[in-house]
Amino acid sequence: MIEDIRIENLGVITSAHVPLGPGLTVITGETGAGKTMVLTGLGLILGGRADAGAVRAGATQASAEGCFVLPHGSPVAARALEAGATVDDDGSLVVARTVAAAGRSRAVLGGRTVPQGLLAELADQLVTVHGQAEQNRLRSPQRQREALDAFAGPDLDEALSAYRRAWAERRQLAAELDEILTHDAERRHEAELLRVGLAEVERVDPQPGEDHELAAEAQRLDHAEALRTAARSAHDALGGGGDLGDVGGAAVCVDDARRALEQVSEHDDQLAQLATRVAEVGYLVADLVTELAGYGEDLQADPARLDVVHRRRAELTALARTHAGTVDDVLAWAEGAGRRLLELDGGETRTEEIRERLADLETELLACAARVTQVRRSAADVLARAVTDELTGLAMSSARLVVELETLDEPGPWGAEEVRMNLEPHAGAPARPLGQGASGGELSRVMLAIEVALATAPGSGAARPDTFVFDEVDAGVGGKAAVEVGRRLAELSKQAQVVVVTHLAQVAAFADQHLVVSKSVESGADVVTASDVRRVDGDDRVAELARMLSGQEDSSTAREHAAELLERSVVGR
Repeated sequence: MIEDIRIENLGVITSAHVPLGPGLTVITGETGAGKTMVLTGLGLILGGRADAGAVRAGATQASAEGCFVLPHGSPVAARALEAGATVDDDGSLVVARTVAAAGRSRAVLGGRTVPQGLLAELADQLVTVHGQAEQNRLRSPQRQREALDAFAGPDLDEALSAYRRAWAERRQLAAELDEILTHDAERRHEAELLRVGLAEVERVDPQPGEDHELAAEAQRLDHAEALRTAARSAHDALGGGGDLGDVGGAAVCVDDARRALEQVSEHDDQLAQLATRVAEVGYLVADLVTELAGYGEDLQADPARLDVVHRRRAELTALARTHAGTVDDVLAWAEGAGRRLLELDGGETRTEEIRERLADLETELLACAARVTQVRRSAADVLARAVTDELTGLAMSSARLVVELETLDEPGPWGAEEVRMNLEPHAGAPARPLGQGASGGELSRVMLAIEVALATAPGSGAARPDTFVFDEVDAGVGGKAAVEVGRRLAELSKQAQVVVVTHLAQVAAFADQHLVVSKSVESGADVVTASDVRRVDGDDRVAELARMLSGQEDSSTAREHAAELLERSVVGR
């Protein structure tokens, strides 16, 4: 429910406070006084398009602020909190919008700056606005289906949810199957290339790091004689022998040094430590002599082995070059290629699975569609009778609403039929689509009749907004029809908050709260026009109704008529 709206520098309105409350609120005023600006301000709050041209002349920006009171557990409150907004403990949520004269706008939700689109997202759950544009939208089959579905209530929600799940799954699987079949040749070609590549890897059978190991072995075999000569020279230098003749090698020298130190080491700890270290060097030299001897014996020139290594390296290099990397890169590719091949080879299996599931879904979808159609057909008959009864009370006693279901060639996302609302304007006349057979005034009353029927249908209004705003709902009507429009709006206001902009006293008389937009002109160097909003009660309200009836609020006859309207509206409610 909207608690109030505050507007600054919007059109002819310099500053206005529009208090709203439960029940039926009407907004009236002379033509050009600024009634439209009140709805424009509300439209801004609800995420509508910002028009810099609506900023009052001379002002830098216009602003509109609304306070909504949300029921406990409201999804709007949850979404607002998710966006970082603040919702008061009593459920109050403040929404504000500013429009700069330069054209930029800013939206604020619960104290947090948010995108304009978020306000528009929440608008459908906060307020239902009915104006000329909404009446035109009622002509579309989509809006007519939405109205029927809302009237059908929870039974249809359950059936339609099951249908929507089956339809969405069928659509997704059909798209997947189409993708598989469309790219089947590409998949087969890719699979064949992977098989050839994997077969080559399997034939060569590379091992991790093998290319590096073979490179090291080839280097060793290519220089076997030089390596063996160097090892023998080092062995002789350390262990003695060879060209050294009778001269001992390094091992003998180190051993002589050890014995010389050990003979006197008992006399000095420092020298004893040095003797120990020389002994360790001796052990190390002895180990090196042994290993060098073994290295020289093991390393022999082996032309046959060298040829094998070179051929293997060439084979691995060719394979690695194919994959622009090393042997390890080849092995990594092979692992990924194996997984991809399993996916591609599983395409036929997946195709069969999809076709089997699609066949099951087709049966399931038809059953769900039949259930949706059944609920809709029952609801269509009830809605048609309810709206027709309402039209009788709206001075269209001979009119009849006909709700038809036209079967589609192919079930769509919302069922197997399209909803068509036709109007018989009078007995014997052919039923014609609302978009063709209804005038603006008739369409206004049909729309109101549908809203009243929706509001009074058991369970159908559970997900509908708590506030309805009507602009031009009384367009093209007058006299008795106008009285009945007011009565139906009052009836609707028992179920929700209703705000109506009207120029008919017969409608305004039914209001729980009557607001008047008045215009004043200040003369001076520059002529300044400003509008204000005030609540009227008692004599002031009688005077406003008299003005609406005759244009003369001081006319005693008009006042008597206005008072009579008020009295009858109380009795009529």
